[in-house]
Amino acid sequence: MTTRLAKEELDPAAGDVGETPAGTTAAKPDYGKLVGENIGFNFMPGVRDSSLNELVRRIMHRNCDAILKISTPCDPGCCTLASKIAENLEARLTAVALGKKGKNDPLDEWAMDVLAWAGVSAPAASVGDESEPAVWEASAIAPCLESLMLFVAHHINEHVTSSDASELLDLKDCRLILPIAKSSLEAECTNPSLEDYVDPVDFANFECGMFPIDSSVERQAAPALHLFVADVEVARDFDDRVRAEIMMAAKTKELFFNQHNRRFAWGLTASSCTIRAYVFGKDDIWASAKMDIASAEGRLTFISLLVDWSLCPVDRLGFDPSIRYVLNGDSGHPYLEIDVHKMNEGTGQVEKRTYYGQRCVGAADRLTGRHARYFAVSTDPQSMDKPAFLIKDVWAPSGSGSAGATHESSVLNILYAEFDRSSDLSSGFARLVSTRPVYIKLENALVKDTTITAFAGLPSTSRARQHRRTVMRWVGNTISAADDENQIVVAIADAMTALIAAHSKCKILHGNISDRAILFCETADRTKGVLAEFDYASVDGNSAGEVPELMIFRSILSLENARRRIYHLDDTESILYLVCWLGTFGINRKERMEYAVDYAARCAAGRKPCLPILSWNQGTVAQSAQHKRNHMDTAKDFEVNILSNMRHGPLRKLAKDLHQALFLHPGCSGAKKTAY
Repeated sequence: MTTRLAKEELDPAAGDVGETPAGTTAAKPDYGKLVGENIGFNFMPGVRDSSLNELVRRIMHRNCDAILKISTPCDPGCCTLASKIAENLEARLTAVALGKKGKNDPLDEWAMDVLAWAGVSAPAASVGDESEPAVWEASAIAPCLESLMLFVAHHINEHVTSSDASELLDLKDCRLILPIAKSSLEAECTNPSLEDYVDPVDFANFECGMFPIDSSVERQAAPALHLFVADVEVARDFDDRVRAEIMMAAKTKELFFNQHNRRFAWGLTASSCTIRAYVFGKDDIWASAKMDIASAEGRLTFISLLVDWSLCPVDRLGFDPSIRYVLNGDSGHPYLEIDVHKMNEGTGQVEKRTYYGQRCVGAADRLTGRHARYFAVSTDPQSMDKPAFLIKDVWAPSGSGSAGATHESSVLNILYAEFDRSSDLSSGFARLVSTRPVYIKLENALVKDTTITAFAGLPSTSRARQHRRTVMRWVGNTISAADDENQIVVAIADAMTALIAAHSKCKILHGNISDRAILFCETADRTKGVLAEFDYASVDGNSAGEVPELMIFRSILSLENARRRIYHLDDTESILYLVCWLGTFGINRKERMEYAVDYAARCAAGRKPCLPILSWNQGTVAQSAQHKRNHMDTAKDFEVNILSNMRHGPLRKLAKDLHQALFLHPGCSGAKKTAY
């Protein structure tokens, strides 16, 4: 899509489907609600991902050098040029090592840093005694790695503007990869305490971002948030590197949360004299073999990667060209252009319709999985303040079966067929307009965007996923944007009515109750709640196949046995846990930010809060289930562990009533021995 105003500054993913970057800017706009109105529970201070270190260990594939080919430029001529640039850079390093320096050349100064780090003999750059190898601390390695990035960027700046390269490259499709002065990621949203994952001693880190060709080749100030490329973690030795990977995973989770056009993510770790590259997919993390900076071969491999990052199509960096940031449009505020694709069966051509939105009402708040994102959008950029549609961008398991790519639409169509005849229930479910696959350009052809096309040839721990966009009629916000607790109580009551009707009439169970699954709107006479998010719905009580990613809201028995037959009371129990979380951490962004500030103040004063409810999202699923049994067993257990920490009277009363009905009704002996 063409830019409407010359003053608009587009992000690197601008352009039509599959096109490469348009011009970039280092200005940092006020993202406002575009960052995400809904601060996910996984980003509340003290709320950690469940065993992030265990997750990384389980899904990590090591020594996968095939990931280095992901960013190889598609055009053969461009690929040859990239190889030539990389070889020239390594030759320049060798020349410096032999004492052939230019006079006051900053390129050689950076080269000296790199060679000193690598332990390669270079005039006036030796480190330590020759008989005893130098020990490099992380704080010393990081500047050397930055020097290597600057060394590469400076050469690219010179080479791509030369006459030899001008015939092969469009400069707006190229970029410089530069280190960023201290991270700004942590300032963009409320994040987990990264010190929970690793000991910060002996570690250093920085980010790298993309900048236009001809930018000043130096350590840059933090760019606009969506221009971040990768997190770089530096550790002293191998053991520290493994812990640094946990830190990198936590930071990459933040990247997925903040960058709404992020398909997958790159990362780097450095330890001793070695560098490794990483790709964070939907269900897997792949790590390259070590690239030894002390060897010419290792240096060339890493330099080639940086050159490829500078010249490859933007989708090879993990961005989605069909979601574009417009930083300075007519409104003066950033907004998104989002394409929804459709295959024209008659012509065989992929058509698109573009939507416009200034609000992300739900960002991707997990490291792995479906990475569902929700946008309030309009078909007219002049009416973005009055959205007509809700777009759901999601990576669903391929296929049409349970939890598959078309599963949600199939379930909703069953509900529409049953309840469109009943006016009092027809408005209780989200209204589907369309669900379509996302297409991306691959070797000059538009293909469906899947994990198979994105990560061809890489090992995987899961079945393939397909990138899809679902368009629904705009009903209202998620309950995490409510103004007061009474709106939430009413919306939940309506959602429970819809749950009961879906089960009794259609034998459909929801299976994924969360703060995103219940929408609310204000009608002329009252608040109205609407049930959405049927990705994991089950029909006739059969398991939905893939289980929800969050342990927080899942019922005790579903945590203990994900493949068991599920029941209506599983959904009711999930609503109880949702009410408890909303009552504890806040019903909207404002309250959650207040909680975050209070949490930080208490930690600074040496009084770190201890909330039993946090254990619901820590450890294994079995441990989460056991914690819930302990907290739900008796009325006193529930009062001491949960109710006493809830702030809202109506939510406390609702939670107490639900707990009584589920665990303390006649014939039930509490939660420790049985559920319900």
